[in-house]
Amino acid sequence: MAEPSTECSIKVLCRFRPLSPAEILRGDRFLPVFQGDDSVVVGGKTYVFDRVFPPNTTQEQVYHACAMQIVKDVLAGYNGTIFAYGQTSSGKTHTMEGKLHDPQGMGIIPRIARDIFNHIYAMDENLEFHIKVSYFEIYLDKIRDLLDMTKTNLSVHEDKNRVPYVKGCTERFVSSPEEILDVIDEGKSNRHVAVTNMNEHSSRSHSIFLINIKQENTETEQKLSGKLYLVDLAGSEKVSKTGAEGAVLDEAKNINKSLSALGNVISALAEGTKVYVPYRDSKMTRILQDSLGGNCRTTMFICCSPSSYNDAETRSTLLFGQRAKTIKNTASVNLELTAEQWKKKYEKEKEKNKALKETIGKLEAELSRWRSGEAVPETEQLNGAEAELGPGEGPGPGPTSETPLNDNSSSIVIHISEEERHKYEEEIRKLYKQLDDKDDEINQQSQIMEKLKQQMLDQEEVLAAARGGGEAARRELAALRAEHGAARAEVTEVLAALEELARSYDRKAQEAEDSGRQNRRLSDELARTEALSLSLQSELQRVLDLGAQQRSRAAEVLNGLLRDLSEFSLILGNGEIKLPVEVTGAIEEEFAVARLYVSKIKSEVKSMVKRCRQLENLQVECHRKLEVTGRELSSCQLLISQHEAKIRSLTEYTQAVELKRRSLEETNDALSEELARLQAQDTAEEGAWKQDETQDMDEIKVQHSQLGRLRDELNERQKTIDELRDLTQRLELELQKLRGEHEELRRQEQAKAARLQELTFLHERHEQS
Repeated sequence: MAEPSTECSIKVLCRFRPLSPAEILRGDRFLPVFQGDDSVVVGGKTYVFDRVFPPNTTQEQVYHACAMQIVKDVLAGYNGTIFAYGQTSSGKTHTMEGKLHDPQGMGIIPRIARDIFNHIYAMDENLEFHIKVSYFEIYLDKIRDLLDMTKTNLSVHEDKNRVPYVKGCTERFVSSPEEILDVIDEGKSNRHVAVTNMNEHSSRSHSIFLINIKQENTETEQKLSGKLYLVDLAGSEKVSKTGAEGAVLDEAKNINKSLSALGNVISALAEGTKVYVPYRDSKMTRILQDSLGGNCRTTMFICCSPSSYNDAETRSTLLFGQRAKTIKNTASVNLELTAEQWKKKYEKEKEKNKALKETIGKLEAELSRWRSGEAVPETEQLNGAEAELGPGEGPGPGPTSETPLNDNSSSIVIHISEEERHKYEEEIRKLYKQLDDKDDEINQQSQIMEKLKQQMLDQEEVLAAARGGGEAARRELAALRAEHGAARAEVTEVLAALEELARSYDRKAQEAEDSGRQNRRLSDELARTEALSLSLQSELQRVLDLGAQQRSRAAEVLNGLLRDLSEFSLILGNGEIKLPVEVTGAIEEEFAVARLYVSKIKSEVKSMVKRCRQLENLQVECHRKLEVTGRELSSCQLLISQHEAKIRSLTEYTQAVELKRRSLEETNDALSEELARLQAQDTAEEGAWKQDETQDMDEIKVQHSQLGRLRDELNERQKTIDELRDLTQRLELELQKLRGEHEELRRQEQAKAARLQELTFLHERHEQS
């Protein structure tokens, strides 16, 4: 059980590494300008954190400034997390691990291992500690146990308190700092690393070292527990800088994907609207769910490069740290109450419940008196303070109710029966059990796959050993086989290049199809725009007709009034009364106002007609651009079909080369057999044998010339493949240009849609007037 929680922000610290020898040799500038201990200026912008460490900061200074306090918090029953974030080769592993067995160069993890036991030795003798550690990595979005390599795809589950944990991970009990360092050495030897253009020892996975500490007071039987997550994240990479290829490129894609999921979680938490936080988008964010916005005290290191070559990555890392600094965690002590404490808590809650029931009874009695029409005197009314304190409690110090009543507002409470609650809980348990079974089944299948792969490797080794037994019989043809191996390697490279061209063709075809769909969508939007403009023109014509009818009706009313006035003067018999030529009064003012409105409507209608004409011109221009785009797309498709035909011809040629190579191998085998037969003949036929041997050598020379011609043809095909690659690059540039034009068309359509909405609003206002 957890005590009342306290809200705390994530502690963010920034550390810059020195310039590397390669960066100094390249002439890179030193970007950061340090201002005090908590701010740094990069590119003219100031970034403020809890602490900023310059390149000359030692490992011990870093540990004392940020990590020493979190050890005390974990021993006090809190959960803690320290993780390092940054681009590749920015110093994350150096900060977290360093040199494990060097007192000056060791990082945070070994220093924490030593500091935990130093604190334990100085604490009360009545405390009994149980410390266990786990070490695992997230590689290609799969959780691998670094202490048991047979566990390659572990799953994430939730305990009874809805806290995520890695199920089936190896846990080892430790009793000294040396045992913790041995565990780290064992796990570190199993972790995935690779060499890139930016780092000789680049981490290819996210590693998580978990320390679980449980303590119990043997006198009071009070129990505390705390977890400490020490996370070394893999660095974000730009393939253009690291030069990753093949498996290393796939690793970089998965690393960037998981770091992007972490950034989405940080952004969702930093916005303050925790309606949905995408923790489940990645296994790493799922494991760190409690560390980001949960029950944990978290410290984040953002490691940066000071080089001007990495300016964009450094700014992105600093902005990430600023967003993370706004996240609020709710940390609480993980305390397990004793039986006596549970009993006292139960009695306290029971008294509160009794007091609240009495208060509710009094309020119900007062409410019934009011409903019956009886006036309740103020002295007998229960005011808000008495309702909150409860009967028998004064305003002095004492326990207050945790759920005060509010007379001015009411809440809607949905009551369900115990049977329904038990049914829902049973369904939830069944669903969780089904999830656990599925995860176990996935783990079993992955372990079976690993065993099958191992068996295949063993079989391959057995086959390699069997092939090695016949090497003595093939020594005479070693030179020829080496040349054949070189030819086979060249053919393999050609096939790989063809496969790469095929994949590139598939990508281009998909991009062309996407462009076609975008063009069709733009055509539909233009058709809708044309229909809307036609409807606006018809509506304007109707408005003009209605205005003409209203003007004629107003003229008829005015003429009728003049005729009525003339007849009234004849009835009076006074022929000298003259009607004024111009009518003055309220009617004239109303007609003047009407004429003013009509003139305004005319001017706005003229401007609307002018805008509609502009829209028609824009529409014609969009049609013209779409036709040009269609012609360019058709030319691209024609080029792609030409490349496909060339690829087919190259494939057929490689097959012919393979057939020639096999025929040459068969000829060589026949020659070797002929040589063995000739050696067995009698010495008397030595002269004839030498003549035959000369003929065999001539045949071998002919075969060498044939191999030379094949190699020249392969070189010519390689040149053709290079030309096809250049054409493919040009096609990519043209497609990028087409995408830019499509984006420009989309922006113009959005502007026209906004303008049409504005014209529609003006038209509705005209109708109202």
